[in-house]
Amino acid sequence: MHDHNLVESFPTHFILVEQRVVKDRSGAPVEGLHNLWITLNNPSELNSYTTDMLKEIILALRAASNDRAAVAVVLTGAGSRAFCAGGNTREYAEVYAGNPGEYRQYMRLFNDMVTAVLQCDKPVICRVNGMRVGGGQEVGMACDFSVASDLAVFSQAGPRHGSAPDGGSTDFLPLFVGMERAMASGTLGEPWSAHRFYWLGGLTQIVPALKVDGKWRPNPLVVTDRVLDEYGRLSIGEAKTGDQRAQGKLLLAKGSVDLTLLDEAVDALSTNLLYTMPDCLTKTIESLRKHKLEHWDRNRETNRAWLSLNMMTEARAGFRAFHYGSKEQREVDFILLRRRLAEGVPWSDELIEEIAPWTAQAAGTSKP
Repeated sequence: MHDHNLVESFPTHFILVEQRVVKDRSGAPVEGLHNLWITLNNPSELNSYTTDMLKEIILALRAASNDRAAVAVVLTGAGSRAFCAGGNTREYAEVYAGNPGEYRQYMRLFNDMVTAVLQCDKPVICRVNGMRVGGGQEVGMACDFSVASDLAVFSQAGPRHGSAPDGGSTDFLPLFVGMERAMASGTLGEPWSAHRFYWLGGLTQIVPALKVDGKWRPNPLVVTDRVLDEYGRLSIGEAKTGDQRAQGKLLLAKGSVDLTLLDEAVDALSTNLLYTMPDCLTKTIESLRKHKLEHWDRNRETNRAWLSLNMMTEARAGFRAFHYGSKEQREVDFILLRRRLAEGVPWSDELIEEIAPWTAQAAGTSKP
């Protein structure tokens, strides 16, 4: 048999690539077969992807496609805080802000990563071990299955931070949750709990990840039952308020995050995939993926071009504001920005300094 990989081997400084056992229905490891785990390994920055990480993910997915003994690919993040928080804001602020040509090349890599997920010859399971935000949400929705910790949150952040969720969310979200909810998520960026996103149709399965006094507890910060609020609206996966939320935070602090059930659910899903005809499984997955690919292929290049040019204006301001800002202050002064643009003020370093003064100070470029 020939080797069809693009390269014989490649370094993995920013991801982990592991062969892990696939289990039969009795729970025993299957000899000669395995799952291929690809772990985004940047937990100190919430597993945000850098330029170099994108290259490694693309090569790892291509190698996984050619791995004859692999039953499934599991794409996940290191630790328990985040699957992926999207693009690395440090790199965005320091390298790409104001450099559209460079960002256009970067977006080629990002697009190729999403395409590599959508064209992988193995089923791809997103193991959502924590927050899935921005580009992380887009990569996750490109996967075939998503199994999540019920502590995970899902959101977009584009318009608040100078971008648009055009790396896949504007293509995929309407397919998952319908146009109205996709519009709300894409524009407002309000986080959805795992319970809410599962209820809306965005996840394959959710499992508890909080353990308190040796017992599993569902996410105490959200409504986990089908209940009606005072207006008669169905409320599930909604954030609790007031005393309930305060009590939930106390319970979270008392407990610990344990991803054992998440791993068991991923193993169980891969076992179910094991007991299918491999070519029929691949064909079914490819046919279902066409609904995502139809939108992705139609829009990705024009979106790439727009996102690149946007690095000269709103992204230049927004990414710097987020990266150099404090936890309490990471957004530009939106009202002042709108007023200045309405007055005909052109984009410039002076405008960015006016709407987010801390960006110039952090970069050492503030005026005396």
